[in-house]
Amino acid sequence: MMGWLKGVRIAAAAAVCGLALASCGQKPAEKAEASAPAGKEYQIGWTIYAGWMPWPYAEQAGIVKKWSDKYGVKIKFVQVNDYVESLNQFTAGKLDGVTSTNMDALTIPAAAGKDSTVVMIGDYSNGNDGIVLKGGATLAAIKGRSVNLVENSVSHYLLARGLETAGLKLSDVKVVNTSDADIVAAFAAPETTAVVPWNPQLSEIKKQPGAVEVFDSSKIPGEILDMLIVSTDELKANPNLGKALAGIWYETMALMQQQDAAGAAAREAMAKLSGTDLAGYEAQLKTTHLYYSPKDALAATVSPDLVAANDKVRQFSFQAGLFGQGAKSVDDIGIEFPGGKILGDPQNVKLRFDPSFVTLAADGAL
Repeated sequence: MMGWLKGVRIAAAAAVCGLALASCGQKPAEKAEASAPAGKEYQIGWTIYAGWMPWPYAEQAGIVKKWSDKYGVKIKFVQVNDYVESLNQFTAGKLDGVTSTNMDALTIPAAAGKDSTVVMIGDYSNGNDGIVLKGGATLAAIKGRSVNLVENSVSHYLLARGLETAGLKLSDVKVVNTSDADIVAAFAAPETTAVVPWNPQLSEIKKQPGAVEVFDSSKIPGEILDMLIVSTDELKANPNLGKALAGIWYETMALMQQQDAAGAAAREAMAKLSGTDLAGYEAQLKTTHLYYSPKDALAATVSPDLVAANDKVRQFSFQAGLFGQGAKSVDDIGIEFPGGKILGDPQNVKLRFDPSFVTLAADGAL
């Protein structure tokens, strides 16, 4: 799942939509409640990752149009082939929102001064990120090796956390910056003996001869979060954007978890969009702790565990120099949580976990 390293992660027919709405406690679509600025089309970037495939599927299925019409907004989901590039485009203002991990949201847009809001936490990696070796049965065998990964991303973070468990430090390995688009091919090269990828690349690498996964994100649950972030300025100007996005997400969540033909068809479509088959996609979902219910997502958003996890992430990010050359302290960038809790500088809050849109979904008020 991914970084910035500058950078770093990676429908249903009308009758089915009715079922999904019922399970979400949402109301049928009515006429638009408000209008976006004249001619404004919100561009939301996404990259291939199991927990983010519901977004392009929802557009394909007409769910995006349904909720966009209800709230009087125009939303277009834009695929970006390189995860780091998607974060860079968001930071530059070329995208209004983007799929991102918590670490990447902090170290790319927030560190660059762009005020960003988490509309919802979609999942946490529960094995979707891993460390894979050739010629080694345990993580201890990584000492002295070159390790290919998306530098300064959550892959870098996972490596650091894994090394701790083996009594090692980052200085015990040499990081080789490798794009998520190139990491599968890199592992196939004879000289590559260690990589840290995320799914779907991780699952492909594990199929290669001699590949042994020695550590994965299930060992650090709740620390690598996958989210949708949106420009705070855009949300303030038009909160209906956030309402529409929440409606889209939770209707799609309700549909994809159905254990019937409609649910399987939705998951199969997501699998195709991500370049795999239904079995492959469902295998990836098993290592993705999706918050299918808005109530579960809300509980995770207001939990003290969210603050603790992001404190670990920001400490690593600062120590790795990801706050920029001018950063003097881990507290230079403020992160705001529900209830007014702030980590870092309250005068420089650039990343906000806003529970308001998920609360509306949980209350059936969308």
